[in-house]
Amino acid sequence: MVNLSVGMKAPFINIPRDGGTSINTSKISNPYVIYFYPKDDTPGCTTEAINFSEDINFFNDNNITVIGISKDTVEKHDKFIKKHSLSVILGSDQKGDVCESFGVWVEKSMYGRKYMGIERSTFLVDSNGNLQKIWKKVKVKGHVDDVINSCKEMLGT
Repeated sequence: MVNLSVGMKAPFINIPRDGGTSINTSKISNPYVIYFYPKDDTPGCTTEAINFSEDINFFNDNNITVIGISKDTVEKHDKFIKKHSLSVILGSDQKGDVCESFGVWVEKSMYGRKYMGIERSTFLVDSNGNLQKIWKKVKVKGHVDDVINSCKEMLGT
């Protein structure tokens, strides 16, 4: 089990994204937010993506890239973006390597049944590639506000 902590280098990401291009964090020189979510078009995941999209101007104005990652396909991401008019980048981690490297692929339990899945988590990474803040077991309500406040702290605004 990967145990990331604040101050560590964020794991490298190079995966396909919506629109047919790719996400390569070695080419991102500005701060970025990575949020991991279980599945496109489910209630909590949709709300989270919409909330990040509603506040995208804050992130854009402060040169902070917002990346959502799930194991859904690029095609599913494209439909999800179109259906909900999302303005965040969505990465497709079908193999699960990125989820593993961030320690968000975990055993979950529902109705007594155990299964593996993505634990809703968010990571704030500074312009040097270092983890500034980590949120695990995220509750969607109010989460984007928490992320924005941490971004403001990181930026000193």
